[in-house]
Amino acid sequence: MRWRGRRESANVEDRRGGGFSGRGGGFRIPVGRGRRGGGGRLSGGSIGVLVVFVLVMWALGVNPLELLQGSGGQAPRTLPSQSAGSSQSAQSGTSDEMKRFVSVVLADTEDVWGEIFSRSGDDYREPTLVLFTGRVQSACGLAGSATGPFYCPGDEKLYIDLGFYDQLAQRFGASGDFAEAYVIAHEVGHHVQNVLGILPKYHQLRQNMSQREANALSVRVELQADCFAGVWAHYEQQKGYLEAGDMQEALTAAAAVGDDNIQRKTQGTVVPDSFNHGTSAQRQKWFQVGFDTGEVGACDTFSPQDP
Repeated sequence: MRWRGRRESANVEDRRGGGFSGRGGGFRIPVGRGRRGGGGRLSGGSIGVLVVFVLVMWALGVNPLELLQGSGGQAPRTLPSQSAGSSQSAQSGTSDEMKRFVSVVLADTEDVWGEIFSRSGDDYREPTLVLFTGRVQSACGLAGSATGPFYCPGDEKLYIDLGFYDQLAQRFGASGDFAEAYVIAHEVGHHVQNVLGILPKYHQLRQNMSQREANALSVRVELQADCFAGVWAHYEQQKGYLEAGDMQEALTAAAAVGDDNIQRKTQGTVVPDSFNHGTSAQRQKWFQVGFDTGEVGACDTFSPQDP
C-alpha cells in the first residue's frame, strides 16, 4: 500500500504509555484536516439496505416502529484476539512510523466516506481512532488488549492496541500493511453503520432475541462492516494506492478472523451456532463484494438468504 508522505488524520488519540486522553485534556495529534458535520440523513444506497433490514425485522416478528428511539450499548467485538495480553508484542507497534501509518489509513477512510456521503447530500461524522496498550476506558466500558480492536458507538471511537497486528501475523498468519489497513477499515465500517442508524437498531433488537438469534444477526452486521471495508478498498485502488499483493493480504486477514478459523485454532472444534462474526469464506466474500462494486447498496447482508 502506498501510504508514505500522505495526509494523516487529525482524529487520533494516543493513549499508549498510560495516559493520554485526547478529549479529556490529553494529547491529540494536531495534523491533517477534518470534516465534522451533523449528518442524519441516509444515502440512497443505504436506504435500500435499511428497507431490507426492516423487512427482515418484520419477518422475525419484531415491529420496526418500536425501534425509532436510539439506544446505547457496546458494539459487537470484532477481530477478536485470543491472547491474554499484548504489552510485550506491542513494542513493535509503538513506533512513530506505525502511528503515521494508521493515521494515513484513517485519513483515507475519511476522504472516501466523506465523498460517498457528500454525493447523497449528507455529512459524514468522522470517528476518532484511539491507540492504547494493555487496557482502555471507553464509553462502552473498560476493555483489555485481548478484546481485540473494537468500535464503541457511545463515543464514536475506534480502539486498537497496535500489538494486535503482531498477533494477527504470528498467530493467524495474516501480515502486511493492507491486512492492517483492513482491520481499521472494518471498524470504520461499524462507524458508518452507526451513522446510518443500523447499529442502534441492532442493539435494541438483540435485547429481545435468544442468543442463537442474536448471534445470527450479529454475523450479518459484521459482514456488512467487511463489505463497507471493501467499498473503501475499491476507492483506494481507483486512486492508485494499492500495490501488488495488497488485496490478497486483506483477504487473508478476513479469512484469518473468521469464526470457524479462530475456533479451530483456539479450541480445536467448530460450533456454528456460536458464530457471531461470520466464517472465513463469508468474510472474504463480502469484502470482495464491496471491493468489486464500490457501492454501499451492494452491502445488503440482511437479505433473508444465507449471508
